[in-house]
Amino acid sequence: RQNLFPIMQGHLDTSKGGLRELCLAGFKYRDQQKRIPGFAIGGLAGGESKEEFWKVVDHACRHLPDDRPRYLMGVGYPLDLVVCTALGVDQYDCVYPTRTARFGVALVDEGQIKLKQHEFAPGISDQSELPIDDACPCEACVRRISRGRLHGLLKANNSIAVQLLTQHNVTYMMGLVNRMRAAILEKRFASFVREFLGKYFRSETHGSIPKWVQDALEAAGVSLDKKNQKASLIS
Repeated sequence: RQNLFPIMQGHLDTSKGGLRELCLAGFKYRDQQKRIPGFAIGGLAGGESKEEFWKVVDHACRHLPDDRPRYLMGVGYPLDLVVCTALGVDQYDCVYPTRTARFGVALVDEGQIKLKQHEFAPGISDQSELPIDDACPCEACVRRISRGRLHGLLKANNSIAVQLLTQHNVTYMMGLVNRMRAAILEKRFASFVREFLGKYFRSETHGSIPKWVQDALEAAGVSLDKKNQKASLIS
């Protein structure tokens, strides 16, 4: 049976009695009439700042029931998924994994591999001889199709490369959410977050961990300092 989730709207207004709280009041009324199976959080990923973004997600998760899924619409960057899961989101959807594949970009824990770049051309460096990710179970990685081979196919506008990258990126995203779910069930989510961020911000491309990430995780009770880890259900 399909479930119909009402969508929480209200732009960025999380003030007391504001638009988002008016929407929540409507949910509460309708839930008394007929139990709502889950709740969607909408109105985000539309150009707002990351500071505004996480605060709206945090507000929604603190006010929506804990016993039903919270679905964040249109959010699909791996970093956003990790942060928003810490805040209390359960489900996601986004075109990002498939769309970015069409531009020749593969997703890994360290960020993005832009396979059209010259550094991945065959013979340029050892990087071109590697698969996208040794640990990935997608077709391209299991068959050890090299980054250099994918680079050549992309440059030739061969659609097979896009198909393989699409499979890889969807596989990566499904693996990411499965790893987060396992970490939550095993009460080691904070450790997972620290490990993920350690990989993601290891490269010069991403630099240091942004303040909005630190602030959001602090609000969720996830400390980036293992020694000062706060008591939490997901620690």
